[in-house]
Amino acid sequence: MKFLWTYIRKYIWIIAAGMGLKLSGTLLELLIPYVMEHLLDHVVPRRELAPVLLWGFAMITLAVIVRFLNVSANRMAVRSARKAIYEVRRDLFHAALNLSGHQMDAVGLPSLISRMTSDSYNVQSFLQSVQTIGIRAPIMLLGGIFITVTMDMGLALILVIMAPIMIALVVFVSMKGIPLYQKVQQSMDTIVRIMRENITGIRVVKALSKEKYEVSRYSHANDETLHRDVKASVTMSLPGPIVTLFLNVGLTLVILLGARRVNDGVTQPGVILAFLTYFNMIMMGVMGLNRVFMMLSKANASAGRIASVVQMPRDLKTLPEDQCPASPREGFIVFDHVTFSYDPDTEKGREDSARFAGTGREDCLQDIDFSIPRGGSLGIIGATGSGKTTIINLLMRFYDPARGHVYLEGRDVRTWDMDTLRRRFGVVFQNDAIFADTIRENIVFGRDITDEMLDTAIRDAMADDFISAYEDGVDHRSTIHGANFSGGQKQRLLIARAMAARPDILILDDSSSALDYRTDARLRSAIREHHGNATLIIIAQRISSIMNLDQILVMDEGRIIAKGTHEELMRTSEVYRGIQQTQMGEVD
Repeated sequence: MKFLWTYIRKYIWIIAAGMGLKLSGTLLELLIPYVMEHLLDHVVPRRELAPVLLWGFAMITLAVIVRFLNVSANRMAVRSARKAIYEVRRDLFHAALNLSGHQMDAVGLPSLISRMTSDSYNVQSFLQSVQTIGIRAPIMLLGGIFITVTMDMGLALILVIMAPIMIALVVFVSMKGIPLYQKVQQSMDTIVRIMRENITGIRVVKALSKEKYEVSRYSHANDETLHRDVKASVTMSLPGPIVTLFLNVGLTLVILLGARRVNDGVTQPGVILAFLTYFNMIMMGVMGLNRVFMMLSKANASAGRIASVVQMPRDLKTLPEDQCPASPREGFIVFDHVTFSYDPDTEKGREDSARFAGTGREDCLQDIDFSIPRGGSLGIIGATGSGKTTIINLLMRFYDPARGHVYLEGRDVRTWDMDTLRRRFGVVFQNDAIFADTIRENIVFGRDITDEMLDTAIRDAMADDFISAYEDGVDHRSTIHGANFSGGQKQRLLIARAMAARPDILILDDSSSALDYRTDARLRSAIREHHGNATLIIIAQRISSIMNLDQILVMDEGRIIAKGTHEELMRTSEVYRGIQQTQMGEVD
């Protein structure tokens, strides 16, 4: 919870003012039964109407003031909690965007979503409650005991004995609840992951008639979450009935003992009525503390999960140039004997471990070595999982290699400022994102791109034919994930986005798989004509998409098994010839 202090202290004066109002309101509320006791035992017996009305009016006035102070305090608590959590969510979002590939793999997207939503809500609820119930409950408890002691020590001893036992019980159970709520939030991560997979892949689920299977998978995760939540809730709710039992027993003892003391003339009837009211207040105080501790358990678990991301150190730091060796050879882009593996504790790492089981291998890439001249072009082809996209991830520094070096313009990419490095790229990844916005904003993407550059990118990406068919043109809005576009249309929009800023390095990662051969050929022609100065890297399954490039890498299980031009590979690589022969019936 120390993590939250950075955000809370900015609003400390609002919090202090609100807590002051809540404190004042609670203290005045404690006076109401005392006034009632005075009215019944000392004013009414005088049989004078004016004093009765005066003290009655005083009780009403106190109630109105208490109401006003409590409402004002609650509003200030909500205001400060919302502002603090607004900043927490902002920093969490910023931190998530700056996680390295390894860190993102370790945390997981579903977990990030649940931390942004349910975890932040838990923290916000606690911050509001601690400023309201957290002030009111202990004052009710301690103030009620103090006033009852001053009114009748004999009756008050019942409360004095029971209160420490009840408080100790609440604190003990609350400490047990923290790890239980951590497990609940972990289960929520699983639910979010399954929901996300099914929402984004709904067409696949329906096409394969797997609705029942996915419902079963979700139900299993939901049942696990329910089981953990029930266990945590039952544990945290244990003090409630026990405290109620204690208080009811105490209330019964007060009535029995009080009736006897009234009968003996030791205690006034108004004192007994005041005691009953204070007992209710004390009960509310104990139950309020129980609720605060329950929320503390949730918030402590949630705040820890949020802090683990916000305070996560950046592991991709920019290094001084003198700490990295110079490129061993010429080339605009150079991979110098690069080896890389994903973290074995992440899902991607486990996939690689399973794929390489029994082979003695652990690395996703092994001894990758090649260079590309400025303005040159490189094609990468190979089976699924052979490491093609991982090469791009290392070049753009989403990850750092385990061994070897990646160079850009003779400098190790680790010496480049991250923003400067990535601004040089225009890239289309597999399954890239179309956002729920206009076509214009999806292509411009907040960059300094003129209308002329936008129009050129749309034409070069062969997207002008379907965009011009819309009445509102580039202002036509996309739905979430571009669901109102076909696969080929989405790919052309993504290619236009990559080319719009006229990058130094253009990377197309399997970005033409949904395009027909004619459109693919026209796209390659437009790239050569209008982006000839850019260094081009194309990852493809079709040989027709890369056969005219300067150099082609053939990948297999993380290794380069052949490289050269199309003609050279047709002579020297059996694997490449096999791919060509397989596709011959489809290639013009």
